[in-house]
Amino acid sequence: MNPIRILLAGLGVLLTASLRAEIYELPPEGYDVVGAVATVLAREEDTLIDIARRNGLGYHDIVRANPDVNIWVPGEGAEVVLPTRFVLPPGPRRGIVLNLAEYRLYYYPEPAVGEPAYVMTYPISIGRMDWETPLGSTRVVSKVKDPSWYPPQSVRDEHAADGRPLPRVVPPGPDNPLGRYAMRLGLPGYLIHSTNRPAGVGMRVTHGCIRMFPEDIEYLFQSVGMNTPVRIINAPVKIGWFGDELVMEVHPVLEDAMAEGNEELVAADIDVDTGGGATDETEIPAQPRDPRTYVTEQFIAVTGDRAGRLDWDEVEVLIDRSDGIPAAAGMRIKNAATSAASQ
Repeated sequence: MNPIRILLAGLGVLLTASLRAEIYELPPEGYDVVGAVATVLAREEDTLIDIARRNGLGYHDIVRANPDVNIWVPGEGAEVVLPTRFVLPPGPRRGIVLNLAEYRLYYYPEPAVGEPAYVMTYPISIGRMDWETPLGSTRVVSKVKDPSWYPPQSVRDEHAADGRPLPRVVPPGPDNPLGRYAMRLGLPGYLIHSTNRPAGVGMRVTHGCIRMFPEDIEYLFQSVGMNTPVRIINAPVKIGWFGDELVMEVHPVLEDAMAEGNEELVAADIDVDTGGGATDETEIPAQPRDPRTYVTEQFIAVTGDRAGRLDWDEVEVLIDRSDGIPAAAGMRIKNAATSAASQ
């Protein structure tokens, strides 16, 4: 299914004419894949980062899809692959879904009566290994335009140790790492926010918060309502149906990822701005699992109602690539009552 690129003004959002959002109509039953892989030719002045941002992609998206292209000087006329085909993340298609292993946000707005349903997807930055973004279910509890940043003491200590002391309050402006828009989650200290360092979008560089390109968060901020559910998952492997094909998308397993699963987290309301990142207390990370474990789990989940068979030779190829580009990895078994991952 091809992406529908439409002006945000077409959605009734009054933004600049140049700002566009990557929007996909949700596929019909039996299809879990949206978008299409495309290619563009680099201009002389382009970096891969420039090309990524123009096409709704982040750093790792573009780099892993183009391993033989120079990041900083692709060169005039260089062919650049755009990995803009996505297997939708597992679980309910409602609210916001953050897939940390994919460095990507999915937003499912409530469809208008009689109108088709859509999904919007954006690249994100996530918490680095020593400041992990937590997994679980929460919600949007507040939204602030031009927020002040109140860095937690742990962040101030880190900056001081590096010779870059922070004040207790960073006011709105170009030096504020929260940018112009912030949506606070019901997890103390965690936000979805803009950034004054957009080159880092699509990387593991934050103190636990979710960063977005300024133009992406500007639209999302206006579209997302209070109490919108937010589900944070770690799914380096996604498997979905595309007709009779089983399509698999593989990303590298996050090192030192927190305990897997989508355990419900307590959503604590926040009355004051407590910071732009993790709280001072962090969970002890667990060791990452073998990607084949994720493959088996996702296969079982997606074949609960439709029998299928994986081609394990192709599975191994996709795991070895781990470039985030979906490809066929199995087929439906017609007229079969059951199936197993080992078949």
